[in-house]
Amino acid sequence: MGNRSTPRRRWIAAGAAGAASIVLLVATVVVTVNVATGLAQPDQAVPELSLPDGQAPPAPAADASSPLSATWRPPADLPTQGTIGSVRIPATASGFSARDAEVYLPPAALVPDAPALPFVLMMMGQPGDPDAGPIASVLDAFAAAHNGLAPIVLVADQLGDPDVDSLCLDTAEYGRVETYLEDDVLHWARGNLNIEAGRESWTVAGFSNGGQCALSLALRHPEVWGSLIDASGTVFAGLETEPEVLADVFGGDQAAYDATKPARLLGKSRYPDTTAVFTVGSEDSVMEPGLKDLSGMARAAGVSVTYYEVPGEGHSFEALDAGLTGAFSVLASRLGLG
Repeated sequence: MGNRSTPRRRWIAAGAAGAASIVLLVATVVVTVNVATGLAQPDQAVPELSLPDGQAPPAPAADASSPLSATWRPPADLPTQGTIGSVRIPATASGFSARDAEVYLPPAALVPDAPALPFVLMMMGQPGDPDAGPIASVLDAFAAAHNGLAPIVLVADQLGDPDVDSLCLDTAEYGRVETYLEDDVLHWARGNLNIEAGRESWTVAGFSNGGQCALSLALRHPEVWGSLIDASGTVFAGLETEPEVLADVFGGDQAAYDATKPARLLGKSRYPDTTAVFTVGSEDSVMEPGLKDLSGMARAAGVSVTYYEVPGEGHSFEALDAGLTGAFSVLASRLGLG
């Protein structure tokens, strides 16, 4: 089922010491990094994912009384690593021009009669690409400690153009991004991946720009997402260019813009059966204050919240790696994996 080795990438750490340094970064090297950097620049093409013929059979909702970790018996020939493959997802409902997504299949997904597994939709930063490498390395380590079990992950493109913040919304300017993620991507995942049904088994995750996207999707579609990982996410869509977004996307309507922001969503609704992990580098002076505030607002709105700062890290790959590692440790039991 595709290449058994995980492609390695070159990583760029975007240290952000304050607002002045962010202005400098945006002004001088925006093509490479900015406050919402995706961090990854691919070294090599990812092979196309090899999937079984036809659609995957519908999987029953997870039974909390009998978690998968209690019934799973790994075969003797269980692979030691998962695999990554690229996929083209038809934008049938949205018409959004997205780049190829990447799918991570853990070891337990690569054996005959594989069990249905929890599902994670993830988005990376901007600029950046839909790169499954970071989460694959974390989940390979997770699987090694859980008899090969880990979620199946689909890393989707919420940008289209890596140099454009699409806002993760349906807009005339940037296309129907929310429809792409919540309709086209999920339709493809349900039809092609051996994943469990039910929101308890589904997690939306993201880093930086993708973290804001993940949080917004979790709050706007709580019937779909039972869990959330916001890793170093921006506070709201269009944070870096707020005046331009207000004028160009919302026609100067501040109330309409504010209605899309996570803080406003958390203030008007409750989320009593949502689990969220907010994680950020302790030295990330741009993201940390806002993310800490949002985690408190989420707790007040009924979300089961874990907030974790990665010691000594800024807006970096190391913060993402440690944040994801901690997040899946928190979510393992909820997802039935240990």
